[in-house]
Amino acid sequence: MTLKAGVIGYPIKHSKSPVLHGHWLRRYGVDGTYERVELSPEAFADGVRDLVAKGWRGVNVTIPHKEAALELADSVTDRAALIGAANTLYFHSDGTIGADNTDGYGFIQNLRAGAPNWDPTAGPALVLGAGGASRAVVESLLEVGVPELRLTNRTKYRAELLADHFGAKVKVVEWHAQNDAVSGAMTIVNTTSLGMEGQGELKISLESAPAGALATDIVYTPLITPFLERAQARGLSIVDGLGMLLHQAVPGFEGWFGVTPVVDDDLRAAVLA
Repeated sequence: MTLKAGVIGYPIKHSKSPVLHGHWLRRYGVDGTYERVELSPEAFADGVRDLVAKGWRGVNVTIPHKEAALELADSVTDRAALIGAANTLYFHSDGTIGADNTDGYGFIQNLRAGAPNWDPTAGPALVLGAGGASRAVVESLLEVGVPELRLTNRTKYRAELLADHFGAKVKVVEWHAQNDAVSGAMTIVNTTSLGMEGQGELKISLESAPAGALATDIVYTPLITPFLERAQARGLSIVDGLGMLLHQAVPGFEGWFGVTPVVDDDLRAAVLA
């Protein structure tokens, strides 16, 4: 029997997930498919239940459905509950739905692969942005032992909401004071869309970044954003955002298709192509 999974979003045609999972399905000889499913917010819940009824194994969920996916689920992992959103759904044989959030897992695995000497406990982290992706990044950085997390966002209120949610280690920094917050930060993360093709540029100065600091961007179009270019010129370690997409896909593929896939250069090349 052909195993079916996919990705739900609105819109969804831009998603690289079918390329990524398709590569693994071919590599591991799995009798399976992975398809794009476009559902509006109004159609999301009924659309998911329809896929469950059709015997699908599960789906990835992307913008704007991650909160709705969490609410729809019958069971939820601790990390998805803490983040307040789900990006991976598992459809069980009894018709129930399990929800997980693998974004933070993908973020950390990407840093460990791209910067093997990175030590999250070495000093404070600075996270730019307080949207949905930021929640997963903040949760994962606290989980691996960052001693302090400086959080800044253009709308300060959103950063304050996250700080209230995650506790005393999270310190809110005014957006206009982000350059000051770079001082002493050993991990600097852009979770905003600034620097993405067609968006504005992230203006942050990295002059006060300590030697040995790591800069990473969750944007991967372009692969090396202007922010990462400046970090590299400053002598910082950099990790691009593509690996987060690749690594976050591993748990879902394993759960739906029964194979633990490997993230490697062949996969990166396939997705970039």
